[in-house]
Amino acid sequence: MQPLIFYMEFELLKTDPASKARAGKITTDHGVIETPIFMPVGTVASVKGVHQTELKQEINPDIILGNTYHLYLRPKTEILKKAGGLHKFMNWDRNILTDSGGYQVYSLSGRRKIKEEGVKFKSHIDGSYHVFTPENVMEIQREIGADIIMAFDECTPYPCDYNYAKRSMHMTHRWLDRCIKHFTETPPLYGYDQTLFPIVQGSTYKDLRRQSAEYIASRNAEGNAIGGLSVGEPAEEMYAMTEVVTEILPEEKPRYLMGVGTPINILENIALGIDMFDCVMPTRNARNGMLFTAHGTINIKNKKWADDFSPIDDMGITFVDTQYSKAYVRHLFTVNEMLGKQIATIHNLGFYLWLVREARKHILAGDFRAWKDMMVKQMDKRL
Repeated sequence: MQPLIFYMEFELLKTDPASKARAGKITTDHGVIETPIFMPVGTVASVKGVHQTELKQEINPDIILGNTYHLYLRPKTEILKKAGGLHKFMNWDRNILTDSGGYQVYSLSGRRKIKEEGVKFKSHIDGSYHVFTPENVMEIQREIGADIIMAFDECTPYPCDYNYAKRSMHMTHRWLDRCIKHFTETPPLYGYDQTLFPIVQGSTYKDLRRQSAEYIASRNAEGNAIGGLSVGEPAEEMYAMTEVVTEILPEEKPRYLMGVGTPINILENIALGIDMFDCVMPTRNARNGMLFTAHGTINIKNKKWADDFSPIDDMGITFVDTQYSKAYVRHLFTVNEMLGKQIATIHNLGFYLWLVREARKHILAGDFRAWKDMMVKQMDKRL
């Protein structure tokens, strides 16, 4: 098989001397992505609860994530094509990554059938039947127009039988070859290049993860992803699988750990050589009143914050940290005012982006490991 054509550039700037943590720079047609990076999740062409102006000015991510499954169902790709792609549709001029829909299909366990050809599934919206194949998922992501797109894979559950995990892994590899073939035979639609990342699978079995990482590395893609983790396995299992895979995936390519995770998960996986992350946790937890800070997590609904007029976080990461007190945000949650969830969401996303940027600073300074160990202890608290 011919290797993929290289459009995206990745420059590895420094590796921490006491760990595998890396600071790098990805360049695409929509700009530079400084790594390690956390990508806010914009499932349906919107980072939930955050206006694009706030997203740019306060959170300031180099890249966000969209979801192929959800965008395919609504607004549908014909609408996105008419708009000129997802960037124009949502008025976002920076980088976008789309997942392939494999995780969403996995989550529809009672609504889908997986075969070699692809997956037939029922829409969670209206019950209509649809089919995802490696070929049409590439076509859908061409029409969405993200800068980085993902190969179609099967995400196995946890726990997972060894033989099932092995069969699924090999099918994911066969699907990858079909994705690459279709991707290389079709042009981008909107005047800028797209990049395809394959996905390592293999559940929590080290030998399968090694096999999959070796196969994915052999495809010579511009970047590589690790899937099938953060699906219920203990954190120690996640770290063990990540370590196995990062020993094999090429150092000169960015590594994306899909769907991970807590602030502590992110720091520990940065230490293992991961460059890119996404997770719904900062936004979802924010809407439920759970705030992440450098000193631990806060349940802002608790009565103890009712007369606490100090800032949400003394780091002053975003404007909401300096303008609003814990007492005020708790009040907004108590009266079910939408602004409370918006403030919490901006804070949490701002904190995640602050965290990976601080990690980058310490990698470049050469003291990441000591800083990471200190931060993990601090953040592992309920305030």
